[in-house]
Amino acid sequence: MSLELLVASAIAVLVAAGLYLALRGRTFQLVLGLTLVSYAVNLFLFATGRLVVERPPLWAKGVTDHADPLPQALVLTAIVISFAMTALTVILSLRGFLEIGSDQVDGLAEPGEGA
Repeated sequence: MSLELLVASAIAVLVAAGLYLALRGRTFQLVLGLTLVSYAVNLFLFATGRLVVERPPLWAKGVTDHADPLPQALVLTAIVISFAMTALTVILSLRGFLEIGSDQVDGLAEPGEGA
């Protein structure tokens, strides 16, 4: 089994699990789903930088084949942005829970909950 197939499978599983959780009716599951999708995007960006072994990450004198540093910089930026977006989503979901008394996305309490 090749490394590319393994990475593609991991990306597919993360996206599928993230979409499943994002489509659930509770805000905590929504936050987890969006986080998993952002992990999948980060892994995809990292994989676009060619999966090579024993190659220098930057250009060096006399080396003709090197890894591309741009996807690594994009992943680092995406990690910071996704952390900020996760923090904002958690704060908004907590505020919604405190205002409404339920963590349902539509704001309606489930039949078993007393709200």
